[in-house]
Amino acid sequence: MQKGYSKLFDSLGLGIMDIGIPILILFILLVILIIIAIIAIVKMVKMEKRLNAFLCGKDGMSLEESILSVHEENKYLKSCSDRNKKDIRILYKKAERTLSKVGLVKYDAFQQMGGQLSFSLALLDEHNDGFIINSVHGTDGCYSYTKEIKEGSCKLALGKEEEKALTLAIQYQNE
Repeated sequence: MQKGYSKLFDSLGLGIMDIGIPILILFILLVILIIIAIIAIVKMVKMEKRLNAFLCGKDGMSLEESILSVHEENKYLKSCSDRNKKDIRILYKKAERTLSKVGLVKYDAFQQMGGQLSFSLALLDEHNDGFIINSVHGTDGCYSYTKEIKEGSCKLALGKEEEKALTLAIQYQNE
């Protein structure tokens, strides 16, 4: 047997191969693996630095503290929002019953009087409930009376001025 040859290579049919070639190949592979390992270690160190910067932040506050802080703020804003929604519902219910529709008709109740000192004033809410105030001004005095309005109509007969004031109030648009 010659120097540099092995029985293993003979059994594999590679008896003429020099043992230095596989060792050289293994050495090259080992160097390549070491280079890959170094690259992986460098990337891991960079990733660890980025992770630490992300988790600790610039001012030292951890990600967990940041998330808890945002969560607390979110809970506070949700409770404020819920309270505001409730208050808005209450205000809306009150606003529905607020007298917000107006109809005013001025007229002369008597021919001898001038200046349209008499008037019919209809005041209604969003459901067209409310009242009409009628003020009749004459030479012997001023008389006022009211008529109740439910859902846009009155149980009592309405004069033409009262009817006109009621129609104006029902058609009234809030802006």
